[in-house]
Amino acid sequence: MKLNKILKNTLLILLACFALSACATKKVTTGQMQSDVYTGTDTVEYLASGVPDRVFFATNESVLTTASRETLRKQAAWLRKNSDVTVVLEGHADERGTREYNLALGERRANAAKDYLMTYGISSDRISVLSYGKERPVDSGSNPLAWSKNRRAVTVKAN
Repeated sequence: MKLNKILKNTLLILLACFALSACATKKVTTGQMQSDVYTGTDTVEYLASGVPDRVFFATNESVLTTASRETLRKQAAWLRKNSDVTVVLEGHADERGTREYNLALGERRANAAKDYLMTYGISSDRISVLSYGKERPVDSGSNPLAWSKNRRAVTVKAN
């Protein structure tokens, strides 16, 4: 009788686990790939309301895309209105390539964003550049979408 009760309880627990696992949610990616550049918003946070904090790059590139330039224009407008804020531009790369190559590429990306902000009147004294290379991926996957999300420059407020 006791064994029967244990079996029933075990079966009940297994059924409950099975039912709960069927309710698991899947992460929805709202982004899309345009050539080999990620243009989505599911990894984007905000420097300020309505002002994205990051721009994305093509493979092995530090040239700003049209979407990146639009984002940086919004950042520049916000920075002009908030002249007491200083920022750090963090350059990132995907996992491919050597550590040294990706650190240099991340720095070129951050400098490209800095140079663009400066063309909109933001003083270089207010912008620092820092490269993390491939050391801080936003997506740890090893596929084209993950790599595209990781090829970025992120603008963060300096402390």
